[in-house]
Amino acid sequence: MAVEVLVVKEHAPGERRVAMTPETARKLIALGASVAFESGAGVASGFPDAVYQDVGAQPADDTRLAQADLVLCVQPPANDRLARLKPGASLIGMLHAQADAERAGLIQSRGLHAFPLERLPRTTRAQSMDVLSSQAGMAGYKATLIAAQRAPRFFPMLTTAAGTIRPSKVLVVGAGVAGLQAIATARRLGAQVEGFDVRPETREQIESLGGKFLDLGVSAVGEGGYARPLTDEERAEQQRRLGEHLRTVDVVICTAAVPGRPAPKIVSTAMARGMKPGSVIVDLAAETGGNCEATQPGEVVDLDGVLIDGPLNLASQGAVHASEMYARNVYNFVALFLKDGAVTFDWDDELLAKTRWVAA
Repeated sequence: MAVEVLVVKEHAPGERRVAMTPETARKLIALGASVAFESGAGVASGFPDAVYQDVGAQPADDTRLAQADLVLCVQPPANDRLARLKPGASLIGMLHAQADAERAGLIQSRGLHAFPLERLPRTTRAQSMDVLSSQAGMAGYKATLIAAQRAPRFFPMLTTAAGTIRPSKVLVVGAGVAGLQAIATARRLGAQVEGFDVRPETREQIESLGGKFLDLGVSAVGEGGYARPLTDEERAEQQRRLGEHLRTVDVVICTAAVPGRPAPKIVSTAMARGMKPGSVIVDLAAETGGNCEATQPGEVVDLDGVLIDGPLNLASQGAVHASEMYARNVYNFVALFLKDGAVTFDWDDELLAKTRWVAA
């Protein structure tokens, strides 16, 4: 029998994305799979049940979990649902197995082939499967729009009958995918944009988008294109120089992250207080603790006239395009081992071997 692929409906609060679109459902069927979707799985992303059925996918009720060979998700299913998966089934999504001991235990005890896509090696070959990059792009875009909405200023320079309005000065902290998208979006909105990153090689990327590289004299080049944690001395010098610079900035968009660790604290509470009243900080790193000490995840803090917004799950706010990108990432990964309607794992393939989660 053909492999049965099931995409589940997301149940995490505020999650609107879906792991399979009608486009990728059609492609999975072309690989020989039998494809099913939980009713309503794509509705919040703009994909009603009928469009899945039009491409040959079949609606499934809750009992289908126990039959599926391959389960696709955005966020991990609740533990009571994991417990009902067929032993030996494959689970693909942003699973963060190590973050929940019960979840990890269920994956292990049921012998599931768990592929947390956040563990995917970031190589050239893996770019088409890189969910972190695709979703970070949407998050950076949305963070900039939130900043523009929160700021009590125009972003662009305007010449009016009432005089000339100077452009807002926007600083983007972190020049990964989210940061670069934030820089590009702020530039499109007409702001004067600077980008800051402790990796000096990001200067060219920032400048290519029309931003100015903010050089604070601290370099922290790490492995795999990520920044390494700063030493205490480096952090102190960075904060001193950055604190002085923030006094001239209208908007800060924080995007810095270190994989597998809490977000680095870059903007102290004192530095935020030193900004001009009416300034705005949007902390995209809020989900992992925030780059600003004063950030409260999911809340907006008024710190002596400086607004600090810690939005959560920003990619979900752009659910249509975020889902389209995510679903293509998932399909490209599944295509590594789903061929002619059968699953064949090649554990010599580093993309499979290094992404698979195995209990320590």
